[in-house]
Amino acid sequence: MIRTKTTLVVGAGASCELQFPDGKDLLARIAAGFDSQRLGGGLESPDIVAMAAHIEAIAKQARVKKQLLQEAGQIIRSASRISSSIDAILEQHGDNPLVLAVGKLAIAHYTLDAEAKCPMGPEPRDPGDLPVRGTENWLFQLSHAIVNGVPRAKADQCFDNLSIINFNYDRTVEHYLPWALHMAFGMSLTEARALVAEKLRIIHAYGTPGRLDWQTGDRAVAAWGETSPDDLAAVVEQIRTASERGAERGFKRQLLGEVVHGKRLVFLGFGFEPMNCAMLFDAPFEQNADVLITMHGASETERSAVLRLLKRQAGIKDESTVMIENLRAWQLMRDYAPFLES
Repeated sequence: MIRTKTTLVVGAGASCELQFPDGKDLLARIAAGFDSQRLGGGLESPDIVAMAAHIEAIAKQARVKKQLLQEAGQIIRSASRISSSIDAILEQHGDNPLVLAVGKLAIAHYTLDAEAKCPMGPEPRDPGDLPVRGTENWLFQLSHAIVNGVPRAKADQCFDNLSIINFNYDRTVEHYLPWALHMAFGMSLTEARALVAEKLRIIHAYGTPGRLDWQTGDRAVAAWGETSPDDLAAVVEQIRTASERGAERGFKRQLLGEVVHGKRLVFLGFGFEPMNCAMLFDAPFEQNADVLITMHGASETERSAVLRLLKRQAGIKDESTVMIENLRAWQLMRDYAPFLES
């Protein structure tokens, strides 16, 4: 059980453990999908065909000329040669609604496609198992920390000290955790999903492509593994840019509250992109928090740069509270389990 107020900040490096693309790979796929010159030829890809069909459908629904949306796709394709992520491109072109529309459309398409193709299925392959096999992913290690030593009668308390700030678009956390509770406590999957829906504090910084079919609320639904949801336009509308999030009443206060009040801050596969850091570190930490960071394969210079960033933007004064480890997300959660559960 996690006994100390802990905030996990999750980046693309964590989702890569489940075969999701990182920021650069996602941008490359989006740019390739907008290569409309190959449409109808021998070099067209399934993604090019899918994006063309999506654009045509959105154009009809919004009563916009298809050519204008295709041109917006070319703007993204061109910008991808110098930008580091699709999030950055949408921020740069925030005054162009057509670029925002096709960019969000692409994010939704590729995220749902990645969910459908990743090793995590809609349900376990074998009864009593988890939807993805093995322990070498951060969600398994997190689940172990959440349920370890918790009596069945107190299962509703296992999320009390956990918050998650997720910079990824996928819904892997929400999909996986009910199955883990179902396995650990023997409760029904319906009960486990209700518990996750009620108790888990999770913020998706840039939104998600719809809600899962069991989640509460009135947002459009895209079930796990569903690549063509019934109301694609409404699903796309749930993707957000940094500026849009900044304009949402209460969002920034909620986000910063989870960061500055936590006694432990754990960065899993987080790339410390400037735009994301600007969201997180708008105020110095209120507590002398312990900070755990995964930087697998990073150079000493990169590690030093992150430490300086935390000192300057987060107001960290004591370097001894910051631990930067050359580990993957699942390895850190496994190796630091006694500390995280204390």
